Amino acid sequence: MFISIFSDELALDVTEALPIIRSWGLTHVDFRSRIFGKEIHALSAAELKQLRALCDANGLAVACLQSSLAKVHLPGGDRCRAEEQKLEGLIRAADALDCRLIRTFHYWQPQDAELQGALAVRPDELAKVLELFAPLASRAKAAGLRLAFENCGVTPAEARTVVDALGVKDWGVAWDVANGWDCEERMADEAAFVRLMAERSIGIHVKARRAIPGLNPLSDIHYEPILSLCQDVGFSGPVSIETHNPDKTVSNEEMSRRLVNVIKAAWPSAAPGTQAYSSAPKPAVSRAWEEDPVRFVVVGLGMGHNRSRAVTETPGTRLVGVCDLVEERAKRSSDAFGVPYTLDIQEWLDKDEVEVVYVLTETGRHAEIAIRALEAGKHVISTKPMEASLEACDRMIRTAEANGRLLAVDFNRRFGTSLNALKMAVAEGDLGRPLSATFSLKIQRTMDYFRENGGWRGTRRWDGGGVLSNQAIHHIDEILFVLGIPEQVRCDIWTQDHDIEAEDLGTAVWRYANGMVVTFTATTSFPHSTWYSHLEIHGTAGAYYEVGGGPFGKPETKWFQGGKWTETAPRAVPCEWLNAADNMAAALRQGAPLVCDGRGGRRTQSVLDAMYRSAYAAAGGWVGVAADLP
Repeated sequence: MFISIFSDELALDVTEALPIIRSWGLTHVDFRSRIFGKEIHALSAAELKQLRALCDANGLAVACLQSSLAKVHLPGGDRCRAEEQKLEGLIRAADALDCRLIRTFHYWQPQDAELQGALAVRPDELAKVLELFAPLASRAKAAGLRLAFENCGVTPAEARTVVDALGVKDWGVAWDVANGWDCEERMADEAAFVRLMAERSIGIHVKARRAIPGLNPLSDIHYEPILSLCQDVGFSGPVSIETHNPDKTVSNEEMSRRLVNVIKAAWPSAAPGTQAYSSAPKPAVSRAWEEDPVRFVVVGLGMGHNRSRAVTETPGTRLVGVCDLVEERAKRSSDAFGVPYTLDIQEWLDKDEVEVVYVLTETGRHAEIAIRALEAGKHVISTKPMEASLEACDRMIRTAEANGRLLAVDFNRRFGTSLNALKMAVAEGDLGRPLSATFSLKIQRTMDYFRENGGWRGTRRWDGGGVLSNQAIHHIDEILFVLGIPEQVRCDIWTQDHDIEAEDLGTAVWRYANGMVVTFTATTSFPHSTWYSHLEIHGTAGAYYEVGGGPFGKPETKWFQGGKWTETAPRAVPCEWLNAADNMAAALRQGAPLVCDGRGGRRTQSVLDAMYRSAYAAAGGWVGVAADLP
């Protein structure tokens, strides 16, 4: 899945729009109109050749041809013949621009309120639509087009109904999320509705209204969980910016840029679990210190944008400001959460109101920022991994302890009910004596991902390494959280499919003093854009199985107890805290222990450090783990 944009939404002709779109870091574009003054289907062969050259010159591929094909209600013969000619123009464009995905409609745009939604429940009306659309469907199939039917003027259920009735493999829905968001399906079960639409869609449209805060009196749509679920179910099409600027005091170009940034901020680059929809109801919680909330500043507004939202939504915490070296990112988060921004952290360190600095910069700068904050008397949460080296972790810990400040590391999976239930099951002997664990992680990262933001990802200095340090560290920590620190590890790494310094494939074996063995594999070269993880642990009396992403979609968890498999854990063990900010607030206001303090973060880092020492210095041989601060 990838971001694209309707070129005409900038209200500029294509010759002006394409360089701007490329300057925003996009690699794909959708075409509809404002192309040499014409719509995409009306271009001549010479104009299509010229358009292709413009795309190539700007390094842009075409994601979708956004047409108004069949956007009329049950027309007569003359209009149907005109639509057939429009399709011929789209086929010419598809051939010239190497793009087979076409957004279409299906001759159902009722103005009568009594017909709204009828197509999904009235076979007689559906039969009329199918008969009218049959010539277009036949021609599109013969031309090898992939048709995406938009839910504009129709309900999401009607769009799915037409796709089902046509029954053509690889055809699907062009899901305009804002259209029909308040439908009964979504109101009844939002998680189920989003999953259904994600599974049926081959294109997604995002409009500014309800995506950019404050532009619509209705509630905002949060795209983080939507996109995370789309990734999990294997959606691989374009997420297309169709701005439809609702604020004419702002230029279409500027509003489109803002919307691109909103979707970039919502992009599912982190592990599942923090953003994805859950079918379980979210508990309503309150905190005794809500009248005196703990005051946070977030530094680093890539993933920090999402953590800023978490702070604003957590009872007993308050976001007072954000900071980033890039003003565009800082302003985006400032606008979204209604707080001031700065480009220099020192301005926040000088303010007495700031209690906690939440560090989400490049891994290799965590210590630099954290130490400055700790020495200024602030408490600190550092995102994972704690730093790029053990030496830097040690400096962070010593500085915190010398200044009497709290230092936490945000391993967010520790706050999940499933992981805490597994930890308790192992501790209580429900699996017997643990013998073996296996883990694999398979995800996709493109070179665009590694080139973003100065190209720090995939470097040893700033990212701490490759897939093991950046992505797999989530799972390294969860296994250590459950099973404890191994005595020795060995590891091999390879760079198979990316032009980066560090690894995109790593395999390791951990050996424990009690004889238990863990095998661990992770790659960023998987062909499916997903977060496909698989964990198994077994002992002398039972087993645990968890898989999610890839071909499985939503996570599945099973336990082997008493000679049979079940989905029920031996005991439910919910975490008391919602997230790292909630836990830090409880520690400051009520003295609660940190779920992962600096020394705990160092213990996880020590295993990663040992894996890299094995790979780089010991030719894959066994090395010991120095878990505790010397």
